[in-house]
Amino acid sequence: MSTLAVETPQRSFREVWLITAGHMMTHWYPATFYLLLPLIGADLGLSFGQIGSILSCQFIAGALSNVPGGMLVDAVARKRLLMAAALFWVGIPYVIMGFAHAYWMLLVCAALVGIANNLWHPAAIPLLAQNFPRQRGLVVSLHAMGGNLGDAIAPLVVGTMLAVLSWRDVVMLNVIPGAIAAVFLLLALGRPKGDAASPHAARRKAGAILAPLRMLLSNRIVLMLSLGGAVRAMTAATLLTFLPVFLARELGYSSAAIGGCLFALQAAGFAAAPVTGYLSDRMGRRRIIMSSMAMSAVVLIFMAIAGRSPAFVFFVAFLGFFLFAIRAVLQAWLLDATPQDAGGTSIGIMFGTQAVGAAAGPIAGGIIADHYGIMATFYFLAAAIIVANMFIFFTPVPQPAAEQRRPATV
Repeated sequence: MSTLAVETPQRSFREVWLITAGHMMTHWYPATFYLLLPLIGADLGLSFGQIGSILSCQFIAGALSNVPGGMLVDAVARKRLLMAAALFWVGIPYVIMGFAHAYWMLLVCAALVGIANNLWHPAAIPLLAQNFPRQRGLVVSLHAMGGNLGDAIAPLVVGTMLAVLSWRDVVMLNVIPGAIAAVFLLLALGRPKGDAASPHAARRKAGAILAPLRMLLSNRIVLMLSLGGAVRAMTAATLLTFLPVFLARELGYSSAAIGGCLFALQAAGFAAAPVTGYLSDRMGRRRIIMSSMAMSAVVLIFMAIAGRSPAFVFFVAFLGFFLFAIRAVLQAWLLDATPQDAGGTSIGIMFGTQAVGAAAGPIAGGIIADHYGIMATFYFLAAAIIVANMFIFFTPVPQPAAEQRRPATV
């Protein structure tokens, strides 16, 4: 009997829920920023293109730092410290934004946010996947569900706060939940036996740190999933950038009403995430991803056709159910094809390419909106998600290697 077979039944879901709660906070800040962007843009007199470029700057910084961040995670065994650092770091730039009066300062803060998030995902996702190999799709989806929950609740809370506070007051108060969550995560997870440097980490420090990166870059599954994820991320980032702008400028919605719409978008993804993860463990990753992406394209087309009618908002929740529920399934499929000691690097590659796509999306969407009208941006998103689905269609299915993997330390 393998070591895995003995150890896996002893794993407690307690760490899944703790890490999922931490993931919720890493998404809390970006989710509030999407709601704040229309107010920031109006306050500073920014164009659609400049609003989009703020998010693009964040994602460019993420693209440049994701792979190094993943390699760092693989080389350092103290993943709980990295996750806590990411939680605390991601909130600080938003405090600085509260004092910013220049466009360039917003770009700098957005870049810092993009870097901070790159410590969380390469540490948390491979950890969960390695500790629960036979439930990989489920636990990674539960982790994603935490992100969806943060994305859903934050706009409601911040939308309510904006009824009585300025956007500058909100970004400064918003740092408190992340700081509390970082301390709680450190205390709750405790210090595991494996918190010292692992044999894998020692070998990496000795000079083999680039070997996993070279191996993964030659892996067709890793590359195709990363490219498909990049186009899907471009779609999501552009949608989250311009949906609040559309609702505010074209439909005249208040901040609280926009927060409610974003809640509906993300709550649908929250509800669907564990379902898609569970089904992907049993029905296969490809089937779940392709069907969800196809439905996303259909809903985006209906949104563009609906235009400024109330039906536009009706389709928002349906889009969230399909578009945001498959992030974790992509990650689980990636880790199916990745050696255990390269999990952080593989997640870094995926998130790096996703960051490139997410960086290109908002600025491209802004340029399209400036020249052809904001509704043209939604047709652009429908075409993009179809392209993403083509990458998934041509991705090979890996042979599961769970039996060769052992649980990782926190």
